[in-house]
Formats: sequence, structure tokens, C-alpha cells
Amino acid sequence: MIVLVVDDSAVTRSLIRRTINLSGLPVDEILEASDGAEAIQVLASRGADVLITDINMPGMSGVDLVRAVRGDPQLRSIPVLVVSTDGSHARRQVMEGLGVTGYLSKPFRPEDLRAQLAGVVRGAA
Repeated sequence: MIVLVVDDSAVTRSLIRRTINLSGLPVDEILEASDGAEAIQVLASRGADVLITDINMPGMSGVDLVRAVRGDPQLRSIPVLVVSTDGSHARRQVMEGLGVTGYLSKPFRPEDLRAQLAGVVRGAA
């Protein structure tokens, strides 16, 4: 399984990477992007089985990224987990309406990310 982590914060990407590496889940590779536009390039060139994205990023936001992924027939089935400081009910509804698989508010607990990722892995099995 290939996971793409999209966040403008290198520290957050590192924390998510570490959480995934310690999770014991069958992850073969973790790719990174600093915004939605870079993520689209990574998806086009390398692909991914799971997308973990922030919402508020300069350039292309996580909302626009999810819209692009859900609008692309080749990418629309990729599970998307959101990890964002914007945990408002309204934002969650927007993202759920776009078809995200899960949503965590920052700061997140590593065990919560692991549980959501494990659910995605079980769903793909």
C-alpha cells in the first residue's frame, strides 16, 4: 500500500509518517507533498492507495485537492483521510459531502490516525 501525505508543514508530515511507520500496518511506501498541486503531480506520476491531506494550505487547498481527486475517474476511489486544524462542523460537512473517508482534527492522537488508516486497510482487503 502506498500512502500520500499532503501538508504544508514538514513537521506534520514527519509526525504522520512516523505514526504510519509505527502502526504495524502493511504500508510499502509513504510519499509526501506540500500542497494540493504537488499532490496531483505525485498522483499522476506515482499513484497512491490512500491520501491523507490537510485542508488549509497555500496554493491548492485540501478542499480543491479532494474535489480534483473525486472528479477524476482514475482517482475517485482513493480513500481520503483529512487531518486539519479546521474541525468545525460546517467544514466537516463540506468534506464529508465531497466523499472523504475520515476526518481528524489537529492536534490528532496517533492512535486515532492509526485506527482510521486501519479501517481503510480493512476496507481494501
